[in-house]
Amino acid sequence: MSIAKLQTNIDHWPERVDLAAAFRWTERLNLHEGVANHFSLAVNDDGTQFLMNPNQMHFSRIRASDLLFLDANDPGTLEGPNAPDPTAWGLHGSIHRRCPHVRCAMHVHSIHATVLASLADSNMPPIDQNTATFYNRYVIDEEFGGLAFEEEGERCATLLSDPKKKTMIMGNHGVMITGTTVAETFNRLYYFERAAETYIRALQTGQPLRILSDEVAEKTARELEEYPEQDTRHLAELKAILDEESSNYAT
Repeated sequence: MSIAKLQTNIDHWPERVDLAAAFRWTERLNLHEGVANHFSLAVNDDGTQFLMNPNQMHFSRIRASDLLFLDANDPGTLEGPNAPDPTAWGLHGSIHRRCPHVRCAMHVHSIHATVLASLADSNMPPIDQNTATFYNRYVIDEEFGGLAFEEEGERCATLLSDPKKKTMIMGNHGVMITGTTVAETFNRLYYFERAAETYIRALQTGQPLRILSDEVAEKTARELEEYPEQDTRHLAELKAILDEESSNYAT
């Protein structure tokens, strides 16, 4: 089927293409977990209708037309042959039901973020520009309760009530990154993993850390939040590379 025909027949096509590109690059960067982990994107005004990846489909194969269209308020979502992964539904359905400010949510078990989430103290001090990006802008979940079926998903969603806290370090689990667009959220996911790697590697040296002052850390975080177009340009470049490679992500 041609891309033009798909664009005519499938709603939310640009959003689908962006999300598919994010899946492909998450796999390429080895931030994925095989056929687990999940991304979602709200597509209606109150955020309760959203796109999400199909049940246990590898990120490297996901196309725009594969994405599920779900309603967080539909109790029959897990019934039928095209039902989403139940833990994906439990976590993302709860977030889109309870947190209308969260338009996009990306959950991964990337290596360095998960190492950070496994430490007794999962705080990430501002020791460079990337770690400072997240200064006072994350929440730590200290109460991991097993797989994110509906009860656990509802509990996790309550921790994302503050719109300023766009990252949840999920203790003993991984990370949940949120945002208003695919580009913003993927950019944050990318830099959180980079920041976590820097911190973990710094700890491995056994040397004292050079920690930024609260004032400089906050100033840096604010400057990066206001930096023009980095997220949109980042995703646009990744899509351009996929297009040059004749990837089928946008089909």
